[in-house]
Amino acid sequence: MTPVPPSRRVRLDLAYDGTDFSGWAAQPGLRTVQGELERALRTLLRAEEARLTVGGRTDAGVHARGQVAHLDLDDARLAKWSGARGAEARAEAGPEADAAERLRARKLNGVLKRSAPDIAIHRVRLVPDAFDARFSALRRRYEYRLRGEGSPRDPLTARFTAEVPRPLDLPAMQRASDELLGLNDFTTFCKAREGATAIRDLLEFTWRRTEDGAFAARIEADAFCHSMVRALVGAVVAVGSGRIDHEELVGLRDARERSSRFTVMPAHGLSLEEIAYPAEAELAARAERTRARREPLDPARPVLE
Repeated sequence: MTPVPPSRRVRLDLAYDGTDFSGWAAQPGLRTVQGELERALRTLLRAEEARLTVGGRTDAGVHARGQVAHLDLDDARLAKWSGARGAEARAEAGPEADAAERLRARKLNGVLKRSAPDIAIHRVRLVPDAFDARFSALRRRYEYRLRGEGSPRDPLTARFTAEVPRPLDLPAMQRASDELLGLNDFTTFCKAREGATAIRDLLEFTWRRTEDGAFAARIEADAFCHSMVRALVGAVVAVGSGRIDHEELVGLRDARERSSRFTVMPAHGLSLEEIAYPAEAELAARAERTRARREPLDPARPVLE
């Protein structure tokens, strides 16, 4: 049996303008963030394969400022990328580690500039083998930007801001957002996969007015299911525009059924801002807890504080 060469886990922190991507996940015949990034890594490392695991799998048109991914590399390829000999690559610490991180990011950005300038690598660092970009995450934070009727359109931010052709009541939207906080079954706001749960802990849902006159929502949870952020914003916008009232929103939340009473918001207003992780000693335990399937909530207790 051929021995498996030792490897190191590498974490990538990156950002991208999602406008011209068909989402994160690689798909045949489509331009995706994963596809472009793995192609650039194969070119840089002269490898047949470079497989990434991502922290937040964004949909088509969704942007990111705080995306995280990881991959495993053998010593030889890591040393080539880091500009060091194999033993030196494994022993990175202090100023040497900082220099190696900057060099790796610069090299990968150099390749991406030729094929995918709408992706930017911020940092490339070595992490413990227990780190998992997806399952080790404690929470994820998104921002959603929109403009209501009467708010002047800004062409410089139009690619990242949804337009709502109705006046919006920001205090009403905040009150509605407050009703959605906590540990809930968010089936009303999710396209749940078969056999998967829609139970999530929504930690924050707050609104502010931006300097350019738009409304921005800060939305944070331990995890999100497919389309959940855009559906949550759509439901709150329906309250803010007067299409549904506060009581109906609560009823929709507790019904745990998909509804046509609100619209899922466009993708281009959404950006993944941050993924938070625990201390190194807690990475493995966190990943194990995340992989464990959550039990259904008691129907008599739709909201758990």
